[in-house]
Amino acid sequence: MTRSAEDELPWPLRRALEFDERLAQGTFRASRRSPEFPRSAARMPRVNGSIGLDWGLDLSAWRLQVVGAAGDHARRSFTLDDIKALPRVEMTTELRCIEGWSTVVHWAGTRLSDLAAVTGSATCSGRPADPIGNAADLLGYAALETPDREYYVGLDMASALHPQTLLCYEMGGQPLTPDHGAPLRLVIPVKYGIKSLKQIGTIRFTDRRPADYWAERGYDWYAGH
Repeated sequence: MTRSAEDELPWPLRRALEFDERLAQGTFRASRRSPEFPRSAARMPRVNGSIGLDWGLDLSAWRLQVVGAAGDHARRSFTLDDIKALPRVEMTTELRCIEGWSTVVHWAGTRLSDLAAVTGSATCSGRPADPIGNAADLLGYAALETPDREYYVGLDMASALHPQTLLCYEMGGQPLTPDHGAPLRLVIPVKYGIKSLKQIGTIRFTDRRPADYWAERGYDWYAGH
């Protein structure tokens, strides 16, 4: 008897991807960093991917919605100025596309972990996340989506709270342009670029593994490298 496909893949290939995913998660460490480069090595990456982008988005009216374990009862809203008030981080890392190309890019923004600390949304208790001292309090995942919900990604919590995972508002020393995800995008160098969602509308912390746009179309959910 033949078995049906799972998430657009024949089941043996899906099982192989799941094995690779477990292996990648098992070897992941928060201390492992993606290589960083001199800023002089940075270039502007190609415009790649427009799913979920609204070029007519009113940036003055945009708000980032953050939702934790209590659901919409604990929803918090942030302006871009609110995000910029959090500690600023700059880094020059490689944007790696699953299509096979890569570009070294200079980014500026705030760590997703700093936003999680301010909101307490990444924990069951509502306290700031402490992956080392109180890992049992952490929720399992983070889900991000564009304002229109057309593009969405799921992250394991360890990767979401990694010190190189940024909510980015500048690229190459300039504010993000609409085709690169203005006003705010995710940058997560420890994963392929399909996870670096542009034009974030909502971040939801949850214990349920989130849906992921490309995983539903046959790609690896974890997407680490």
